[in-house]
Amino acid sequence: MEVLEDIVIIGAGIAGLTTSLGLHKLGIRSLVLESSDGLRITGYALTLWSNAWKALDAVGIGDSLRCRHQLLDGNVTTSIVSGLKISDISFKVKGKHPGVNEVRRVKRNMLVEALAKELRSGTIRYSSKVVCIEESGFYKLVHLADGTTFKTKVLIGCDGVNSVVAKWLGLKKPSSTGRFAIRGCVDFESSHGFAPITMHFFGNGVRFGFVPCDDNSVYWFFTWIPSSQEKDQTEDNPAKMKQLVLSKLGKIPDEVRAVVENTELDSFVAYPLSYRQPWELLWGNISKGNACVAGDALHPMTPDIGQGGCAALEDGVVLARCLAEALLKEPGGETKEKDDHQREREEYEKIEMGLKKFAKERKWRSIELISTAYIVGFMEQSDGKVMTFLRDKIFAAILAGIMLKTGSFDCGKLTI
Repeated sequence: MEVLEDIVIIGAGIAGLTTSLGLHKLGIRSLVLESSDGLRITGYALTLWSNAWKALDAVGIGDSLRCRHQLLDGNVTTSIVSGLKISDISFKVKGKHPGVNEVRRVKRNMLVEALAKELRSGTIRYSSKVVCIEESGFYKLVHLADGTTFKTKVLIGCDGVNSVVAKWLGLKKPSSTGRFAIRGCVDFESSHGFAPITMHFFGNGVRFGFVPCDDNSVYWFFTWIPSSQEKDQTEDNPAKMKQLVLSKLGKIPDEVRAVVENTELDSFVAYPLSYRQPWELLWGNISKGNACVAGDALHPMTPDIGQGGCAALEDGVVLARCLAEALLKEPGGETKEKDDHQREREEYEKIEMGLKKFAKERKWRSIELISTAYIVGFMEQSDGKVMTFLRDKIFAAILAGIMLKTGSFDCGKLTI
């Protein structure tokens, strides 16, 4: 069965839903294809910096999320080796233009549900696994595992690090960093009592941190380079993961260690960290014709500056704006009647220019974020004596400042 759709978005994650919502706000319908049988609400929480809140305000759901997630006051960095504080950064801006860097830890399910709630019924089609993509004149043919084929004027890949659309565009698979992460979340029956700050601990080749989401929930993460033995022992074994994390935390406060100790085993999740090599975006195709990628399909990055989800929100706003500018642009020039082929060609060329504008606008931002995240992660997790000295004595405050800088970006309004 072949179905005609003007705009098809693959993936109902943060980027896909934000793009669809942005288009919806501008009066443009899209169809979102999601491979799972329901909204993907797995995953614990993500840090949303000021740039993300600007994007959420652009699509009209910022306030609904603010009221459920507390504002964070700053970041404290401590050495696992010595137990001494090495950096204390406030998110409050001082100087000529005082204000606040809006940073909150947001539960992923609440974010995804808030985006999906604003979409028109029927926008998301679940159990829609894409198996291949073909070209047909000015259209893309999207073939699903259930035998359905969607014929579309615009194809947007928001289908994650193993993106089918990215592969079709010729982008390579993300590269491994050699690092792994374990994460978890704890919901306390009463208030956990932690101050509204992010806390990071570095040293001995590991990186650990935890962030309150609200008065009762705390999210934590742990990254390291595992030996082959550690990788084998912890794979699909939450008890071993917990034991490993606790064994490597060094000199951290007992109340922080208790967060990991109180985490239920079914909350432990381990995964490898990968990234797209930045130079690939210099030479590769973010867009080609009437197809493009956004979110993790465009810029998979390590989590070290907390910008993966934020950048996906930025992508959605910018992509919706660029595409709407192209599709809603009034035709100029000659007004004589045109045949169907000519009209299709002109529409294809407008779409192509809109996606090229998106690619141009997002290329350098993506390169900056991928590179910064990789460098920050490398420096924070390095174990050599020289690098440890430089990080603890010089770079700690600089690294925190870099995170504030990358989070101050403004993707602009949705209006055209």
